[in-house]
Amino acid sequence: MYKIKICGLMRECDVEAVNEYLPDYIGFILTQGFSRSIDFDKAKQLSKKVDKRIKRVGVFVNENAEYIKRFYDDGIIDIVQLHGDESPELINELNGIPIIKMFKCSNKAVVDTEKYSNANYFLFDSGTGSGRAFDWSLIPKCKKPFFLAGGIDINNIEKAKSEVSPFCFDVSSSVETNGFKDKNKIKQIIERVRNE
Repeated sequence: MYKIKICGLMRECDVEAVNEYLPDYIGFILTQGFSRSIDFDKAKQLSKKVDKRIKRVGVFVNENAEYIKRFYDDGIIDIVQLHGDESPELINELNGIPIIKMFKCSNKAVVDTEKYSNANYFLFDSGTGSGRAFDWSLIPKCKKPFFLAGGIDINNIEKAKSEVSPFCFDVSSSVETNGFKDKNKIKQIIERVRNE
């Protein structure tokens, strides 16, 4: 069965929605400066309310190991998502913490996954939180389970299943209305993903 991650939770009602419909993963944006960023205290508050059956992912963009470890060591997150231009050495510094490493897939980018073989999962996206789909033929061949992000919505899920068959679908803006998570859209996309 395909898995699903709802990323960019910011409010208690977002947590209530995911607790009702139980995606496999949720994401908190823990680097400041993005539209869905939350700080340490807010992440800690929301994290405590997330159903234990859901894995909590902390999304970081070009942060140092010390900053990242603080969230993991405090029990706020279960998995670290490196969503910038992080080095393979950073993954070594985060030894023992489950890691998702993001790669941008575009016509100009050379996707070199080999150097990051010590990550647990890969994630292929069109950019940093762009919400835009990309040419899936640019996804490199890899044996590692991977997340597919970038413009995934209820209309292209079935196509993505047949053409890409990712381990997990990663969505954010497609389950929002007016910039905020929409409970009904969360329900619909989870049902669509799990409809084999």
